[in-house]
Amino acid sequence: MLWVYIGGGVLIIVAIIYNAFVVRSNRVNNAFASIDVFLKQRADLIPSLIETVKGYMGHEEKVLKTLAEIRSQSTTNQGRSDSRVLSENQLTADVQRIFVQVENYPELKASTNFLQLQRSMNEVEAQLSASRRAFNASVTEYNNLVQSFPSNLMARIFGFKDRYFFAIPEDNRAAFEVRPNANFSAS
Repeated sequence: MLWVYIGGGVLIIVAIIYNAFVVRSNRVNNAFASIDVFLKQRADLIPSLIETVKGYMGHEEKVLKTLAEIRSQSTTNQGRSDSRVLSENQLTADVQRIFVQVENYPELKASTNFLQLQRSMNEVEAQLSASRRAFNASVTEYNNLVQSFPSNLMARIFGFKDRYFFAIPEDNRAAFEVRPNANFSAS
């Protein structure tokens, strides 16, 4: 009889921990879904940005080509996969790099088309920034559960793994030289 109570107690504990994983995983997915709209808006603005700056930044062709390639990857890499998070992180870094490089082109900075695109991108990036903070908070809760004892044992059994944060990759952070009069929104 004692073994039945112990077995029942263990089963209840396993169910509680498993359900905690499900709840936190669903929070991460929900937070990701809320930023998906802004990611689509940004992806829709990027071709216009590339076309606007292409004439002024001809020798920056490699940067523009990379931006176009990453944008293409992010639009074809749908869902909530870690590879999508990584490609969106790279896209954010490359868009910011473009805005930093624009500082070297006064005639581009004065262009009406560019100013309108910059305002639109700033709005979308501000909304993305807020959504990323909510997503990253959800990922932190989830990852804490995956990494903490004894739930980490359950994570291994049921296949729950750490999730990636939305953030600028470390190797891109040092590449930015932000000037005091730069007019863009960083995430």
